[in-house]
Amino acid sequence: MLGKRARRAAVLVSFAVCGLALTGCGAVAAPCRVASAGLKIVPVVGHLAAAPTDACAAVIDP
Repeated sequence: MLGKRARRAAVLVSFAVCGLALTGCGAVAAPCRVASAGLKIVPVVGHLAAAPTDACAAVIDP
């Protein structure tokens, strides 16, 4: 069982993470953008395979 302090810290961290996700922060979209760039290197199918990660980054950071 979590103590009172640990539970409070967990709640604060979860609120902070949700806040970052909702603000459109570029740092949160960075993993999607890096994955997209890596997929686009693949010849022929790279751009098609990167479409979902591009959409992910567009939703997070328009």
